[in-house]
Amino acid sequence: MIDVGLIGYGLAGASFHAPLIGAVPGLRLASVVTSRADAVARDWPEAKAVADAGALFGDPEIGLVVIATPDHLHAPLAKAALEAGKPVVIDKPFVTDPADGAALIALAEAKGLMLSAFHNRRWDADFLTARALVDAGTLGEIALAELRWDRFRPAIKPGWRETAGAGLLNDLGPHLLDQALQLFGMPEALTADLATQRAAATTEDYFELTLHYGTRRVIVSAATLLAAPRPRFALHGTGGSFVKYGIDPQEAVLRAGLPPTTPGFGEDAPEAYGTLTDADGVARAVPSERGDWRGYYEGVVAAITTGAAAPVPAGEALTVMRLIALARESAAGGRRVAV
Repeated sequence: MIDVGLIGYGLAGASFHAPLIGAVPGLRLASVVTSRADAVARDWPEAKAVADAGALFGDPEIGLVVIATPDHLHAPLAKAALEAGKPVVIDKPFVTDPADGAALIALAEAKGLMLSAFHNRRWDADFLTARALVDAGTLGEIALAELRWDRFRPAIKPGWRETAGAGLLNDLGPHLLDQALQLFGMPEALTADLATQRAAATTEDYFELTLHYGTRRVIVSAATLLAAPRPRFALHGTGGSFVKYGIDPQEAVLRAGLPPTTPGFGEDAPEAYGTLTDADGVARAVPSERGDWRGYYEGVVAAITTGAAAPVPAGEALTVMRLIALARESAAGGRRVAV
C-alpha cells in the first residue's frame, strides 16, 4: 500500500485527485495539506489534514506526493518533494517555466524517482474513441483535426485560475496539446492566436493554435463566450469524418461528489455518441469507448511498485509546456514558428 500525501484541497484536489486515489487499489490517501481541515475530516476521516507541506516531505510513511495547487507552486513543491526522496505527481500544467521542468526531470532521474503529470484526459471517452478510429485507419489520411473546448462563462469566475499568471492557455492548453501529440506526434511548426475577450478578464480567455504537419492541420482551441459550443473533436480525412460534441462525463460525476465506482462512470450516453460519416456520405453513430481516469493512477502504482514507465512521463509533459511557450512567442510576434 502506497500512502499518498496530497497538497491542495481545492477543486482539483478534492474533486479529482482524492476520489481517484481512494478508488485505486494500492493507494491510500494518508495526508492532505490544506487549510480546509474540516472538509478533509468530513470526506476522508482516515486521512490527516496538515497545514504545511514540509510535514509530508519529512514523513517516512508517505510514498507518493501529489501536487494540486495553483500553477506557480508546482515547481518549488515538486523540487522539495523529490529532494526528500518522494515520487511526485503534478497536476497540469506540469510547470509554468519549461526550464523548471527540465530541472525537475534531471533531479528525478538522479534520484531514481517517478515524476509524472496528471494528463488525465488521455483516459477520456471521446479521446479514446477518436484515437481508436485514427489508429484503425478508419478516417484514412487525416487532413484536418480540430480539438476544441468551449465554455459560456461571461462573468469572471472567482479564484486564481482566471487571474494574471494563469489563463486559459495554461489551464486547458495542456490537455488539448497532449491529446493532439498523442494522436499525431510532434508538429513541424505552429501558429497561435491569443485574446482577452471579456471586459473584466486580466489574462487570455481565448486561444487557437494551429499545428502544422506538412499539409495536415491540427487546431486546438478554447473559448469562454460560446453559448453554442463547437464539436469537441472533428477529424476529417480521406476516408471520412468523425464529429463528436460534448465533454467527457467523468468530471461532472466527480464534481457532484460521486465516486469513480459509480455505475456507468466514464460511459457516454448514446445521445452523446459521435458521428462517423464515410466517404460515400453515409453517417452512423459510433459508440464511445469507456473513459476511466483511474487508469492514470493505476499506472502510477505500477510505476512505483514495478518500475514501469510513468503513465504520463514528465518529458512528455515538458514537451507540452515548451509548445505553450512557443505559442506565446507566435502570438506575440504574429508569426508562424518552427518547432
